[in-house]
Amino acid sequence: MGSSPIIGFSIHLGTVAPTDTGSIPPWVSTGHAIPVLVEPKTSGEPYWSGWALAGDSRATAVASHDGVTVLLAGELYHRAELGSVVGETADGLSDAELLLACWLRYGPSGLRLCNGRFAAVVAENDSVVVATDHAGTIPLYLRTRPDGVDVATEAKVLAEGAGDSFPAPGTEPAPGLTGVRRVQAGTAVTLVPGSTVAEAARTWRPPHHRLIVSPDEAVNRVADVLDKAVRTRLGGPHDPVTAVLSGGIDSSSVVALASGGGRPVRTISLGTDIGDEFAAARVVAEHLGTRHHEFRCSSEELVRQLPWAVAAAEIVDAEVLEYLLPLVVLYRMVPNEGTRIVTGYGADIPLGGMHRTTERLHSLDEVIAFDMGTFDGLNELSPVLGSMAGHWTTHPFWDRDVLDLLTALEPGLKRRDGRDKWVLREAMRELLPTATVTRPKLGIHEGSGTSSAWSQLLRRVGVAESDLASVKTAMAAVFHRRTVREQEPPGEVSFDDVLDEVMSEQNLAVTR
Repeated sequence: MGSSPIIGFSIHLGTVAPTDTGSIPPWVSTGHAIPVLVEPKTSGEPYWSGWALAGDSRATAVASHDGVTVLLAGELYHRAELGSVVGETADGLSDAELLLACWLRYGPSGLRLCNGRFAAVVAENDSVVVATDHAGTIPLYLRTRPDGVDVATEAKVLAEGAGDSFPAPGTEPAPGLTGVRRVQAGTAVTLVPGSTVAEAARTWRPPHHRLIVSPDEAVNRVADVLDKAVRTRLGGPHDPVTAVLSGGIDSSSVVALASGGGRPVRTISLGTDIGDEFAAARVVAEHLGTRHHEFRCSSEELVRQLPWAVAAAEIVDAEVLEYLLPLVVLYRMVPNEGTRIVTGYGADIPLGGMHRTTERLHSLDEVIAFDMGTFDGLNELSPVLGSMAGHWTTHPFWDRDVLDLLTALEPGLKRRDGRDKWVLREAMRELLPTATVTRPKLGIHEGSGTSSAWSQLLRRVGVAESDLASVKTAMAAVFHRRTVREQEPPGEVSFDDVLDEVMSEQNLAVTR
């Protein structure tokens, strides 16, 4: 388990808070009145950590100049380009310093330049700006108070506050928590601590237009933009890289590009007793020469780790939790804390991979537009999914430039010749085995059996088919209440106890 702290910012107006840096304004403190580390009652291991990795110099940074202070959680992925527009050499600057340079030149509009995986707080004069990256891949929460505002990258650290936050523009209520609000993806919210003065500016929106380009040009552009997104996420040339590999086109594409130039890559796969994709993953691993590792757990053991998935994602959507659960379990099984893990997660949304049975192109484009407009708040890419186990995760398919291109491509390039994700498959044809390029889509939750394991367990204790959905939804809500609102360590939350509670509330009998 990781030992990195939960990171939170508590911002006060007119008070002096202790600080180690001296560069932070006196009304900004880090970690004030926010739990830094929570120890389970029965174990010496910390049960959760924030977005930052201990020892990762780019995970958390502070920069201050000319009355402006930037606190950055995460990392920027186009450092050289940012350096060129602010007249600085990026190699000599931290990501926070680069963001500060953009701010000093462009003001809040500088956030529109930033392509990264980050949440940021910018303090200037009597105001504070809280901002997420384009896709909100590091969630950011706030609670306003009469004398200031608390900001944190995990909602649970704000759960014990009192009162309701005023509905600042660019925010919405966090699920299950009174008075905690989430900053929307691609949004910068300006607040005056201690008041109800606030305004919001969008820094990114999913493109609504569609590009008309030739198939060959589309294939080349996808290959180029995805290659750059992968390379900028790998760290230094000698840094170890670990990649999730299912053997499908999404994860295999990322592994193929990460392996370019002879960089050593370790690949990892998860399976259960009712499903795995090990054979397909091995084909790719052998083709690319990766060091491949397979992890297996029973389907029942996997489902019983649902409290960990809820505690990490801080959501109550049972269907999304089924998608995230195998990743959470896999991250917890990977040894060596501090691992940088790159994934192929997220390609389905802009490419319509979840809608492979949608036949008509106009219908495919409509569901893609809907999914791109409703992803916010699902926390599918939250770094806490990995940082609970001490790892830093990153997802090239949700790079801003990749999203812009994939979303904007017209649907006939996504569904072509009867094949889903046609443009991605063609872009990777020269790098991957033919069997991988033509392999039908299968989600990680499907390949590992997660989509059926929870239902099977519930059926086994007597839950009727007609009650499965309501029981799952109610269980997710109880997991959320206990691990997020009440901050109970997920290792101490009994799946069976929660099931019994839900069944009793719904007047259903449990048979064991």
